[in-house]
Amino acid sequence: MIKAGVDKKNNDVIGKIICYIILIGITIVVFLPIFITLFASFKTAVQLGEDFPLKPPSLSHLFFDNYKIVFTQGKILLGLKNSLILVVISVIINTILGAMAAYVLNRFNFRFKKVVYALFLLGMVIPTNITEIGRFPVMNALHVYNTMGAPIIIYAAADLMQIYIFTQFIEKIPKSLDESAMLDGCSYFGIFWRIIFPLLIPATATLAIIKSVDILNDMYVPYLYMPSAKLRTMTTTLMDFSSAKSGSWEMLSAAIIVVMIPTFIIYVVFQKYIFAGIVTGAVKE
Repeated sequence: MIKAGVDKKNNDVIGKIICYIILIGITIVVFLPIFITLFASFKTAVQLGEDFPLKPPSLSHLFFDNYKIVFTQGKILLGLKNSLILVVISVIINTILGAMAAYVLNRFNFRFKKVVYALFLLGMVIPTNITEIGRFPVMNALHVYNTMGAPIIIYAAADLMQIYIFTQFIEKIPKSLDESAMLDGCSYFGIFWRIIFPLLIPATATLAIIKSVDILNDMYVPYLYMPSAKLRTMTTTLMDFSSAKSGSWEMLSAAIIVVMIPTFIIYVVFQKYIFAGIVTGAVKE
């Protein structure tokens, strides 16, 4: 008995050590490229070629001209403005449409309801790039190509995951609230807007934050549908510093760090809301 207890304790210790080693390894893999990029952003081209990538620049020789070029020649503030416009409009439309669709699918029984669910699931399974051949002519026919309308439509309508997450939250809201509101003369839209939607605030906050980060980090859709220089986002601005003619690793590193800052701030400030919303949606009462 004593030997079995000692063996179990030793196995637990070994298991914890293995877990710590794995977690430390994952942390190194995640943060190592970030540190290399951060150090490179404060170096000159000569220092970048001579120094070891993980060698931090000395405080007395920090080179800030890379960031100066990013803000002046790169026009990163214009990209930030365009990115924020896409985020705000897309998240508002996506949230309202997703919540409404989830409310209808959860509260109403109608013919081919399961077929609609299956179609939404199919839309989530099919990779986005495969549908590009059909989507691009549609955007061109709507005359929204090279305008902010194209990515807004794509961001607002193509994200189907929110429907399923909202459905899980609405499932936990008692239907007796709907019935009480109907007895008081409230319409279906009034029930949704005055009762259901306010109770979806945790899910809405979580999904809005995740959606904002996705839009800020997306380069594919803005690059394809908004080629104009006036419509560049923060991510497409990076293309100026990665070209063969004018590109340089030190300026590209500075631009990457600047592009990372909004996402980093959003995560640090709202991380408790992200985890709270995910946990709340995962718990089944």
